[in-house]
Formats: sequence, C-alpha cells, structure tokens
Amino acid sequence: MIPYDKREGKIWYNNNLVDWQDVKLHVLSHGLHYASCVFEGVRVYDGVIFKLEEHTERLFHSAKRMDIKIPYSIEEINNATKKIVSVQNVKNGYIRPFAWRGSEMMAVSAQQTKIHMVIATWDWGTYFDSKLKIEGIKLNISKWRRPAPNTIPWDTKASGLYMICTLSKHEAEKQGYTDSLMLDHQGAVAEATGANIFFKDKNGQLHTPIPDSFLDGITRRTVIDIAKSKNIIVNERKILPNELSTFEGCFLTGTAAEVTPVSMIAENSYKVCDLILDLSASYEKLVRKKKAA
Repeated sequence: MIPYDKREGKIWYNNNLVDWQDVKLHVLSHGLHYASCVFEGVRVYDGVIFKLEEHTERLFHSAKRMDIKIPYSIEEINNATKKIVSVQNVKNGYIRPFAWRGSEMMAVSAQQTKIHMVIATWDWGTYFDSKLKIEGIKLNISKWRRPAPNTIPWDTKASGLYMICTLSKHEAEKQGYTDSLMLDHQGAVAEATGANIFFKDKNGQLHTPIPDSFLDGITRRTVIDIAKSKNIIVNERKILPNELSTFEGCFLTGTAAEVTPVSMIAENSYKVCDLILDLSASYEKLVRKKKAA
C-alpha cells in the first residue's frame, strides 16, 4: 500500500488546492502535541457523497465543543468537499475533513493558535475484508473503557478520544481478533473501536447501547431508520456483558464499517443471519440509490 504522504493528486488545504505531497504541518503544531484536532469520515458511492451535510454539521459541532472555531462556513466546507472529490475523480472512496490548532503557541493554552482545515479524499473499498463481511468478524473485549461523559467531550470526533481505540485494536489484532468491543465507564457494552454495535435476539428484535458516553453514529441512526421501516423493533438500552451469550446475531455500523456482521465476541458465537444480511443489503441499496449529478 502506498503511504498516505506519498500519494498523488490534490488536497484542499486552507482554501487552496495543494499538491498532495506538499501538504505539511510543523512538528510543533498544537494539534499534534495536545490532540486539539477534530475530524470526520465520509463515504463516496458512485460519485455521490453520502450524507455530506450531516457529517459537516457534526464536524462543526465537534469543533465548537473543542473550542475550535473553523474559519469557514458549513456551506463553504460542503462546497470544498464536493470540489476535491471532483478534482480527485473519486467515485467510490473516503473523505477525511479535519481541523487542528497550529504552531503559534506551545503550551496547554492555545488561544492564539491559527485553525487549519484540510479535506482529503481517496479511493477506498471495504474497511474490513470482503470475506469477513460475509462470514463475520471476531472481537475480543478491551481492557480499556470509554471514559465517563463528564470527563471528556464524548459526543465529538476528536482525535484524542481515539487513543484507547488504537490501543484496543492493536491488542485485539495481536490476539488474532479483527476488532475489540469496548465497555463504558460503568461496565456496560459501548461500541467497537470505530463503529457502533447492534445485537439480534431470538425474537428478531434488535438491541443497541444508548450512546450516552460515545458517538451516536450517522450510520447507526440510518440503520435504525432502515430497521424500523421493516417493522423491526429496535431497543436502545443499557446492555451488560453477561447478556452477550443470550443474543443470536451481532453486527457493527459505521461510515467505514458500513454494516459488518460479527461472528464472535470473546467466547460468544453469533450467526450471520438473514436479518443482518438484509439490513446490509438495504444499506448498500440506500447509499447507491442516487446517480451522480
């Protein structure tokens, strides 16, 4: 795989189209040292950006929560995103917009730092191997927990919040798993390292944790809407680890993960059932229903 700093094309950087390999930040940038950075992950399907407005609005919400004032309007970022996707000719891929504090100050306080903004996009297929999306992925249970909601800006996509996700995923991969299930600060089921989680019970109902200390994903909300349109009951509630053995099916949702079945969490096995496959197919149909303008 070509390293991301060695790729070709353009990146939208502070309202300019800059050659990919020339987009730089200084090693003393506040965003690098103090995690003062917010970002989004957006998908392109058949040349159409899926739920761009919702993702941009969430980016601005994250920035506000992190006391970062993005020096552009939501409309300007939406237009810039469409522009860079067109320039890069991405038909099926990923978009990464992000904003961070610059290098004017190097201490905890960062009142005088410049806010930088980048939008990059590239061709990208499935996050998990296509075979795993049919057979289901395996998760361990992380030793790290999502922090209490009064300790972090939990409802944001802020870079610092993903440190324990990286640690959890690395540990899982070393143990032969694909990903890791994270519990919340109270010990209840929360999410995977970069995706929300759902369970199917023996009666065909879905159960998913209440997002009260982790991100309420845009894909999560979309899949809930799809399920309800099919008259599937969705229970948003606290789920305890001792319930994992009572469910028949399990899947993850996320911009990158899309709808990915889970075949195992620790010693608990799950079926990749028709309901999950149908939700995955319906999601795929939804994201590709519009033709590029």
